[in-house]
Amino acid sequence: MKTFNYHLAKDIKEAKKIASPNSTFLAGGMTTIPAMKLGLGTYKDIIDIKGIKKLSGIKVSGKILKIGATTKHVEVANSKEVKKSIPSLAALAEGIGDPQVRNRGTIGGSIANNDPAADYPSACIALNASINTSNNRKIDAENFFRGLFETALKKGEIIESIEFEIPLKSNYQKLPNPASRYAVVGVYVAKYKSGTNVGVTGAKSCVYNDKDLSSALSKNFSSAAINNIKISSSSMNSDIHASANYRANMVKVFAKKAVEAC
Repeated sequence: MKTFNYHLAKDIKEAKKIASPNSTFLAGGMTTIPAMKLGLGTYKDIIDIKGIKKLSGIKVSGKILKIGATTKHVEVANSKEVKKSIPSLAALAEGIGDPQVRNRGTIGGSIANNDPAADYPSACIALNASINTSNNRKIDAENFFRGLFETALKKGEIIESIEFEIPLKSNYQKLPNPASRYAVVGVYVAKYKSGTNVGVTGAKSCVYNDKDLSSALSKNFSSAAINNIKISSSSMNSDIHASANYRANMVKVFAKKAVEAC
């Protein structure tokens, strides 16, 4: 591993001051540390933000569930507020990785990394999430996730919190990779008075809202409404775990499972 300077930031102002084009922020380290070990990431400065109190915590206000960026997966999974307001989000967090990952990994880190098979991005899409940043920006999830490991974050910008709109009903279903527990395909369905969102992860190079499934379920919230929907495999991922055709089929299968479990 390359040498680097380690900084433990006491607040966001200090973290931003230290930040440079050759630095990265560290919270749980579940992505950053493995990337560094494999030589996929080299940094001059590692800025540890996990001790900044402003960045953690869970709060429900009206129809909004707000979660601080450095809140760990296990905290989301065990939170009474999350279980009461959006139980499907607590269940999603409980299904991430293994106990070691859940006790170290953070929701903000997962969203900022935007792995194409990560679970949280699908929740952000389905639950009309807004990502609040240190640049005083409030970014809609639909505009935040831009491509393979790419987000709308600017260099030196920190995710402070994520706000989820509490739905009428919701559920997340996934086909997990047996080793990593990442989603080979994951589908998050959330129903609102204004319509239904279907966030899909693992299927393509970036999380997305399936407009055809969303439209069908907005008109008729039942698994039967999905029967005649055809999912194209043209832009689906294809690897040793699943072909593009298989993933296309699983999107439909797990969307139906999610609706039936609501």
